[in-house]
Amino acid sequence: MSQDEFIIMGRVSGLFGVRGWLKIYSHTSPREGIVRYRDWYLKRGDDWKRHRLVAGRSQGKGVVAQLQGIDDRDLAAPLVNCDIAVRREQLPPLESGEYYWNDLQGLRVLNLQGIELGVVSHLFETGANDVLVVRGERERLIPYTKGEAIREVDLEHGRIIVDWDPDF
Repeated sequence: MSQDEFIIMGRVSGLFGVRGWLKIYSHTSPREGIVRYRDWYLKRGDDWKRHRLVAGRSQGKGVVAQLQGIDDRDLAAPLVNCDIAVRREQLPPLESGEYYWNDLQGLRVLNLQGIELGVVSHLFETGANDVLVVRGERERLIPYTKGEAIREVDLEHGRIIVDWDPDF
């Protein structure tokens, strides 16, 4: 399977208890949304391996989960720091004009004057709006505000057009 078939949803961040439960750092919103997916793919080295989620829940400010066949701490320990992904077809369909963050990462960013500002490294939430982290000759933080800073997302040509001063 190609890397594009997987969408990283979180990471195993530690162990929880002695019965093989894992602490999960989830990239989903809401945080516990990651446990809606029954088939998880964990990356160890360069390989993705399918695991079946048998239980998961919110725990304090985080998420904990148990995978099929992982029923003690010693079996769970090698999974710490593994990325957790799902296959793209497991994700719900999006409305027109909506994008998964994963689809925006790696796109070139140009302003209205055609000046290339860099490439989308990653995104983060601020509460008010999401923010593109654009890396070029320097790093820029551009608010993901459609119709304002974000004028066009063109996945076919691998670019985002923004209304952004290159000096910012």
